[in-house]
Amino acid sequence: MKLTRQKHAKKNMGFYKNNFSFREPFQVLLDGTFCQAALRNKIQIREQLPGYLGGAVQLCTTRCVLKELQLLGKALYGAKLIAQSFQVRNCSHHKDLVSGSACLLSMTEEGNPHHFFIATQDHDLANRVRKKAGVPLLFIIQNTMVLDKPSPKSLAVGQKLQTNQLVPEHQKQSIVQLKEQEGLVKQGGEKRRKRKRAGGPNPLSCLKKKKKKTQEGQEPSAEKKKRRKRKRNRVKAEAVQSMQKNEEE
Repeated sequence: MKLTRQKHAKKNMGFYKNNFSFREPFQVLLDGTFCQAALRNKIQIREQLPGYLGGAVQLCTTRCVLKELQLLGKALYGAKLIAQSFQVRNCSHHKDLVSGSACLLSMTEEGNPHHFFIATQDHDLANRVRKKAGVPLLFIIQNTMVLDKPSPKSLAVGQKLQTNQLVPEHQKQSIVQLKEQEGLVKQGGEKRRKRKRAGGPNPLSCLKKKKKKTQEGQEPSAEKKKRRKRKRNRVKAEAVQSMQKNEEE
């Protein structure tokens, strides 16, 4: 069973690496519910998660999550201690703190540019994460951490990326820079027209022209034939006259 879970995790990680450029160290945002479930099921997150994801991991949270755990009091004191041991990522709620789920969801806006994983036991938050493309979801079942399979939204975007129908923004910028280096794009953004190079002569024009027989070229040959015929007739006539003259004598 453990090998099967690791096989599925490796397959899902390969999807996010190939389609959304996830790289080590993997940044995992955890909320209070995940920390509480790990404590209850005696899961050592820091030791077990890197082996499950197959790479180095950075465990992190936000000020909103820590504040929420503090307000919940003694019931989640252990979860608060676990969360406090993680790195704190800056969120946009400096003055007015929000709930932990709302804060984590805001950290993955605009296409999840920082490649965060979301680790939570909150079903509502998990369902909202699944509606986003390129946001891996972690949760705990009994005493095991599980990486959720890619959502339909992520699969659709991944398919478009594979068929080159959608190019990531950073790749578009790289393509533009390469074109500028090659001189294919001017500063104004207009494409530079390629000048046509002078080509060689048309090979068809180099062929030798066939000589045409004209009527003028045929006339001398016909005239010769007529002359030969007249000469033969004259010779025959002279021969006949000579024979008649001999007979008379």
